[in-house]
Amino acid sequence: MTPLIDTHCHLDAEAFHQDLPDVLQNAQQAGVAHMLSIGITLETSEAAVMLANRYPTLISAVVGIQPNYASEAKAGDWDRVADLATHPRVVGIGETGLDKYWDFAPLDVQTDYFIRHLDLSQRIQKPFVVHCREAEAEVIAVMQKFASGRPLNGIMHSFCGSAESLRQCLELGMYISFAGMVTFRKNDALREIARNVPLDRILIETDSPYLAPHPNRGKRNEPAWVRFTSNCLAEVFGISEDEFARQSTENAQRIFGIKPASSPANPS
Repeated sequence: MTPLIDTHCHLDAEAFHQDLPDVLQNAQQAGVAHMLSIGITLETSEAAVMLANRYPTLISAVVGIQPNYASEAKAGDWDRVADLATHPRVVGIGETGLDKYWDFAPLDVQTDYFIRHLDLSQRIQKPFVVHCREAEAEVIAVMQKFASGRPLNGIMHSFCGSAESLRQCLELGMYISFAGMVTFRKNDALREIARNVPLDRILIETDSPYLAPHPNRGKRNEPAWVRFTSNCLAEVFGISEDEFARQSTENAQRIFGIKPASSPANPS
């Protein structure tokens, strides 16, 4: 079984507090060799690093302040996130970006934090992870201005944008990550858009405990189920499941600088 990397999950979430070792074991049994636990606040970023320290062969951390929490950040939180970002178990910055759907923070505050994440990513040479909800034009405009014609080192998390926004993101050098939504029965449009992503630029994720893929839609999601997304996309591209798995894993290794463990420790 070709190993997979779940490039975006929230293993510190309350939904996993009672059975995280079982969740990690399920992932390993499904062939998931590595997981990236993503921060959305200072506290969850610290929790992600703690998990990465506890399970160093299995989990890496990504740290940041998600746009919906930007207004809640206290004085000093950002500086502490920036310090965390240099930790050796941290492989990325985020999740960051813009969200006009929930609108929990003013757009100018979200934009300020987005630019902070981009600056930090560039400064310490670790990729950034973008959250975008109903803000495609604004997210792309910020990235285009920041890029100034240079390729960016980032990932569009849980991509569900338009064909035009995909084209613009690819032009900026972004990697494109798909979550369980691409497996939904009525989501032919997203699968058609996914078909236009170069195979060397595609990633997979669960965003667990959210966005469980078909056939488990509506249930608590977990990293083991990233294989449903992988197999769905293999079918979209008309290649074998092993070939797609191998490519997505290579892509994750490349951008995040990680390698799945050959014999990961049994979680406990």
